[in-house]
Amino acid sequence: MIGRRLGPALLAVLVAVGMLAIPAGPTGPADVRAATPDLTITGDALYDVQPDKQRVRVTVDLTMVNHLKDTKTKRYFFDEAYLDVMPKSSAFRLTRDGSGSPSVKVTKRTDAYTRLRLRYPRLYSGKTAKYRLTFDLKDPGGDAVRELRVGDTLVSFPVWAFATDSTPGGSVTVRFPAGYDVKVEAGSLPEPSTDAEGRTVFRTGKLTSPLSFFAYLVADRPGAFTERAVAANVLGDSTTVVVRSWEDDAPWGDRVAELVGAALPELGERIGIAWPHEGSLVVQEAVSRSADGYAGLFDPGRGLVEIAYYADDFVILHEAAHGWFNGALLADRWANEAFASYYAAIIAPDLDVRARDDGLTEELRASAIPLNDWGPVGSVPIAQEDFAYAAAHGLARAIADRAGDDGLRAVWTDAARGIGAYQPPAGEAERVDGPPDWRGLLDLLEARTGASYDDLWRTWVARPGDVALLDARAAARDRYAAVLSQAADWRLPRPIRDALRAWQFDAATALLDQAASALEARGHVEEAAAEAGLIAPVGLRLAFEDDDGFDDAEAEATAELAAITYYTEAVALRPSDPDPFVQLGLWGETPEADLVAARDALARGELQDSAAASTQAAATWAEAQAVGQGRAFSIALLALAALLAVLLLVATLRRWRSGRRRPMTMTESAAGE
Repeated sequence: MIGRRLGPALLAVLVAVGMLAIPAGPTGPADVRAATPDLTITGDALYDVQPDKQRVRVTVDLTMVNHLKDTKTKRYFFDEAYLDVMPKSSAFRLTRDGSGSPSVKVTKRTDAYTRLRLRYPRLYSGKTAKYRLTFDLKDPGGDAVRELRVGDTLVSFPVWAFATDSTPGGSVTVRFPAGYDVKVEAGSLPEPSTDAEGRTVFRTGKLTSPLSFFAYLVADRPGAFTERAVAANVLGDSTTVVVRSWEDDAPWGDRVAELVGAALPELGERIGIAWPHEGSLVVQEAVSRSADGYAGLFDPGRGLVEIAYYADDFVILHEAAHGWFNGALLADRWANEAFASYYAAIIAPDLDVRARDDGLTEELRASAIPLNDWGPVGSVPIAQEDFAYAAAHGLARAIADRAGDDGLRAVWTDAARGIGAYQPPAGEAERVDGPPDWRGLLDLLEARTGASYDDLWRTWVARPGDVALLDARAAARDRYAAVLSQAADWRLPRPIRDALRAWQFDAATALLDQAASALEARGHVEEAAAEAGLIAPVGLRLAFEDDDGFDDAEAEATAELAAITYYTEAVALRPSDPDPFVQLGLWGETPEADLVAARDALARGELQDSAAASTQAAATWAEAQAVGQGRAFSIALLALAALLAVLLLVATLRRWRSGRRRPMTMTESAAGE
């Protein structure tokens, strides 16, 4: 993750030259005239980097030309000039080959320049003189963000050219010892060469406009680090951060270690989630090597934060906040930069750090882009980078105003656990893959805080093509809310929530329409069951809440309605005032028990058993009349048969009795035999 871009202060060059004219005769009064263009100065400057002495030795070979012409009464000469060099320059010396004793004296020092007065033997009209001015750019030490540094590990300093106004000529040469990796951070210089001693040498050649020339160089070479472990307690857990500073830059290490150690506990409390790094995080001093001079770079894969030597305290807090907002918690660059800046600004007053003013000026707004167009480092012009940093920070503040501290903590907690929006009302939380992007963040914010952020996304985040997605989202969410209300305590199937989380709104709407249809079927089932005095089975709910879609739910609803219909049709056949034939037909039958069995089976969701029992009861009642009539006829036949049998028996007995009273004849006896 990238921290706020910083640039070194660029100082303008100012050269002032004085001229004094005297009369040719000994009695004339002094006459002061303007210096330019009567006297011109050009300088061939050599900047020799001497890290062993912690200085840059500057040698300027000055060529002075007096362009005046003497008159019959006056003779002109210059013996004094003023020259501005870099602030905090020292060890001035002015020399020349030949006679005379030139001198140099500081007449004024400011934060922008040091003004020198050069005094030298008289330079008469039409004459040229050469002088050598030497001085040192000495590393003052102290402030880690100082402009001038000359050490074994790092060298940074401004480069000026020296001349009078509107005077072409002169040159600049800069020479570094072998082993330095040199970058021109500001201004321009031709590509360097390497001399016989391995030194890196920049040469401008003759300058057409010396006073408009400026460069700022930064060079580093591999050097040893000094490490110190910084212990911090984040939400009750102990963690260690290793701060690495260059051996020759102890102040940087002291400053960063103190700030990081104090910032992490504060950030943990504000953000509300644990420190997300298992091993020790390394914060290392570095030279900015990005195309646009960024002051901080977070590489979560390596557990390494590189902070430029010139970074201010706010950048350090910003990078500390990237310990959380580094691509693992939120996916988009703008979101990570936004909340790293937001939380850095929140804790800055507690740590006596001045928060950066990221207000959106008209100049920044002129380079406005949707934050979704803010890609990796170097993908957009620097003006758009500046706008994006300011806009992202402003957006984070607006989000925080609506969400509140607790709302943001809830969002970060869910994001860290991989929990997306649109969670079911009960049961285990549904997890998502990867950190939320701009879409998932919007969903989480609205789910966890109850506020709307759609307007902020439309104003600051969305590209033109994203606006249609936001429109579709609004419609799908309205439909989701309606179906969710319709479902009451029933849980909508997960594919609906997955489609909403993936912003697949066409698919989500189609699934919601199917869900609404299934819920209408639920209403029909519940209404039919209530009218029949039945308990609706749970099978439809189980089929509805299942993740396989709604085919099973539709089939289940159809089957449940059919089972209820069987039951109600059976009840409708129950006789209210059975005649003897019906009573005879129901003799020994149990249709009421079958109804009870059907009712109980339906409540258990055993639809086939319920339908079978209802069918059995219906058949018993439907056939009772015919069965009774059949049984009555059978009974009548049996009675008649019994009567005939009795009559036959009686007749037989009578004959038998009469035969006992009359003796048989011989003929009867023979017939009987």
